[in-house]
Amino acid sequence: MTTETTSIPTATAKIPAPATPYQEDIARYWNNEARPVNLRLGDVDGLYHHHYGIGAVDHAALGDPAHSEYEKKVVAELHRLESAQAEFLMDHLGPVGPGDTLVDAGCGRGGSMVMAHRRFGCRVEGVTLSTGQADFGNGRARELRIDDHVRSRVCNMLDTPFDKGSVTASWNNESTMYVDLHDLFGEHSRFLKVGGRYVTITGCWNPRYGQPSKWVSQINAHFECNIHSRREYLRAMADNRLVPHTIVDLTPDTLPYWELRATSSLVTGIEEAFIESYRDGSFQYVLIAADRV
Repeated sequence: MTTETTSIPTATAKIPAPATPYQEDIARYWNNEARPVNLRLGDVDGLYHHHYGIGAVDHAALGDPAHSEYEKKVVAELHRLESAQAEFLMDHLGPVGPGDTLVDAGCGRGGSMVMAHRRFGCRVEGVTLSTGQADFGNGRARELRIDDHVRSRVCNMLDTPFDKGSVTASWNNESTMYVDLHDLFGEHSRFLKVGGRYVTITGCWNPRYGQPSKWVSQINAHFECNIHSRREYLRAMADNRLVPHTIVDLTPDTLPYWELRATSSLVTGIEEAFIESYRDGSFQYVLIAADRV
């Protein structure tokens, strides 16, 4: 097996079939997804994300809401917060050199992969169930002339083609809610080097609340996913030789992003569920970094 990038377009390469009907549903969902909240934000600087933002809103940069350029500034600010989230994740990947390989499991349209390559100069492999996302990400890599280092491929993140112990660091950025955590962390543990780093940023329901709240249930229905509890993450990591050493509660840091997004023209109807669940403590936004032992 080789992880070298080829010039074969995703559409003409052999695409593995989804392993289950649910995976087929998820592939369909993301193949058809073209929300302005993802595409318009990516148009700001060519980095197309599929995750949320963290950090304080720069209200001075937004200016007067009555100004004709205000909505454009809101879009740029939301995008800045999303890129800040990706940078924060990469801050926790540990030492990475140009000769290393990183894996983005659930890579979306590839914005974080581009950022990782620019930051570390290394090879970045992304996996997604969506042919549309992979084609988009590979197209952007070719446009940026980094397709020799950055590649998206269509495959199951629970059954990747990467060699055992071949990857320096890997991550899931808001993509763990689509899979069984034990299966997922078992696969990361397989392809990570001993001493390699795994990082996830994810929303999880708070066990102290008792059960998933009505808001969490709405989020599950909206995205056709299954949000896990924080406790489940830690248990599944421990069972798969991934030892958490850093846990950061980002809930207070992501709330400003959602409050700003709720005022924009890019609303999707799920904003209230995120805001209320973060406020009542039933839902948390966390970073977990773990080392492979």
